[in-house]
Amino acid sequence: MNAASPVIRNIAAYHFVPLDRLPERRKELQTLTKQLQLKGTILLSPEGINLFLAGLPENINEFLSTLRTAEEFHNLEVKESDSDSQPFERMLVKLKAEIIAFGQASVDPLKETSPRIAPKELQAWLDAGKPVHLLDVRNDYEIAVGTFENAVGIGVDHFRDFPAAIGKLPEEWKNEPIVTFCTGGIRCEKGAPFLEQFGFKQVYQLDGGILKYFEECGGAHYQGDCFVFDKRVALDPNLQASGVAQCFACQMPVSIADQQRPEYDPPRTCPHCYQSPAEKMAKLVAAREARIRECVTPIPGSHPAENRRPLSIPGRYDRWTLIDFLASQYSHVLRDEWLTIIADAGVQFDGKAVAPERVVRAGERYERVERDVVEPDVNTAIRIMFEDDAIVVVHKPAPLPMHSCGRFHRNTLEAILHQVFHPWKLRPAHRLDANTTGVVVFSKTRKIASRLQRQFEQGTVNKTYLARVHGTVVDADFECQLPIGSGPIMAGGREVDYSGFDAHTKFHRLQTCSDGTTLLEVQPLTGRTNQIRLHLQALGHSIVGDPLYLEHGTKGDTQTLPLGAPPLCLHAFQLAFQHPVTSEPMTFTADAPSWAKDVE
Repeated sequence: MNAASPVIRNIAAYHFVPLDRLPERRKELQTLTKQLQLKGTILLSPEGINLFLAGLPENINEFLSTLRTAEEFHNLEVKESDSDSQPFERMLVKLKAEIIAFGQASVDPLKETSPRIAPKELQAWLDAGKPVHLLDVRNDYEIAVGTFENAVGIGVDHFRDFPAAIGKLPEEWKNEPIVTFCTGGIRCEKGAPFLEQFGFKQVYQLDGGILKYFEECGGAHYQGDCFVFDKRVALDPNLQASGVAQCFACQMPVSIADQQRPEYDPPRTCPHCYQSPAEKMAKLVAAREARIRECVTPIPGSHPAENRRPLSIPGRYDRWTLIDFLASQYSHVLRDEWLTIIADAGVQFDGKAVAPERVVRAGERYERVERDVVEPDVNTAIRIMFEDDAIVVVHKPAPLPMHSCGRFHRNTLEAILHQVFHPWKLRPAHRLDANTTGVVVFSKTRKIASRLQRQFEQGTVNKTYLARVHGTVVDADFECQLPIGSGPIMAGGREVDYSGFDAHTKFHRLQTCSDGTTLLEVQPLTGRTNQIRLHLQALGHSIVGDPLYLEHGTKGDTQTLPLGAPPLCLHAFQLAFQHPVTSEPMTFTADAPSWAKDVE
C-alpha cells in the first residue's frame, strides 16, 4: 500500500460531552455515513460519543468536518491509521446508556478525570527508569497480543469487571505512581478516577492510549502489537495490520506463530480453543452425567404416578377373548389376577374400561393401566462411555431395567436417558437384563438404529461377558447350543425348549476361585432372552446371585433384584462392532465389577 495514497482511512475517537436529542442525532448520523459510504460503529449516549469508522480518506474528512460543525464536537480528537481494505462489515449507529460500559454511577468523566500523561512524557519516564506501575486496563485476550514492558494486567474479560478486580492490586500501590492505559484512552477515563476513589493517590491516564503512543513514540518500551476491534485484529507500532488473526470459533487473537501450529484450523479451531478428541469427549461426558444426576434426583419413580403400557394384539390372537389373550400371552400373571385387573379398569381400549369377554382383533392396541404406582428403587449410577452424532455408549449399572416392564416404568434406563438426551429418543441396539451390568449401545435416530441392529442380527457384533458361577468348571473351553422357548414363564423368564429358538453360547474358564466358584469369559453368538443365564443353569453352573435361574435347576420367582441385594455376577464386559456411519471398528470395555477384579 502506498502510504501517501491510502486506500482506506480508519479513525477512532471518543468525546465525553452532555448530549440530548439522541434519536434525532442517530438518524442524522445514519444518513450522513450512508451518503459517505462509511462503515463501522458509532455509540451515542447521554455522556457522549464513541466511534470507529473507516472509508475513503476524502469521505472521512467530510464526515469529521460535518460532525465538528456541532458545538459539542468542535474539539473532537481523532486517531488515524490506514489500511488497504475495509476492516468493518457494516455501519451501525447505536444508542447506549454509556459509551463505555462501566456501571459505576460515582464515576462521571463529564465532571472529573485523572491527570493525563502525554505519550512522549511516559516514554521519557520509561527511558529514565522512573519507578512507575503500568496498569493495563484492557481485557486479558487483548493483553495477550501485546502490552508495555513490565505492565500488569488488571485481569478481566470485560471492562465491567474492573471495579471488582482492583481489590487484588497490592496495597502499597496506593502511595506509588500508577499509569493506566488502554487502546485509545476511553476506558482509562473511567478506570483511573475509580482507582482514585478506591484510595490510590498518584494515578495518571495515558492520553490517547496505545494508539496515540504508537503514533508519537513508535514501539519504544512496548512488546507485541495492539489489539483492535475490527478485521485488522491488531496493529503494529507503525499502525499497520500486524498479521495477527482472530479465531472465528472463540474470537481469540491468534499470533503469526500460533497460526503455524496444527491446532489452527480456521474457521473451526485455534490453539486457544482446540480440544483433542479425548478432551471433547471428557467434557461432553461430564455434561451428560451431570444431567443424569439432575434427572435421577429424586429417582423418577419415587413419587406415585399412573403408568400406561401398551398391549398389542398379534395376528395369532385375532378373535380371541381379551381374557384368553392375556392369560396366554402373559402367562406369568395368573388368569384370576388378570380378571381382577380388568374388573378394576386396569385394561383399557381407547381410554375406556373393557370386559374380559371382549373379542380382540389383530393389530388392536390396548393399555395396561396402573394407578398411584411407586416403583422400586434402582441403581442410577449410569455412566456415559462415548457419544457422537450417531450413537451413545453407556455403562449400565444394576439393578436397573432397560425398558418399561413389570413394576418398572419410569425407573428404567430408557426412560432416564430420554430425559437426558431430549429431543433425541435413544434406541437400544440390544438389551441387558435388569441385573446385568456393562456396555450398552444406543442409536440417536431410526436410520442409525436400523444399520446398527442389522449387525446384531447378522452376528457380526462381538459380545464378551464376564460371569462368576457356582461350582468348579472342569473344562477350559466349552459351549452350549440348547434352544430357548419364545414365551415367558414365571417372572418373565425362559426355559429350554427343543421346539424353540436356536441359541449358541461359548465359554472360556478364566479362573477357579477358592470359594468354590469359577470365573468365566462368555461369548453369546445369538441374542435370546436370558440366554447366558439359562444356558449356564442347564450346564449345572448357575450364575452367582441369580434370583431366577437357581442352583440345581430350580426356578425362582424374581426377575429384578432389590437395590442393595448381592449382585448378579454377570457383566457385559466388552462390545465390538463397526460404527454405523463411518464403518470404523469400535471396541468398548466396561471396567470389571468388584466380583471380577482378579480377571486379567
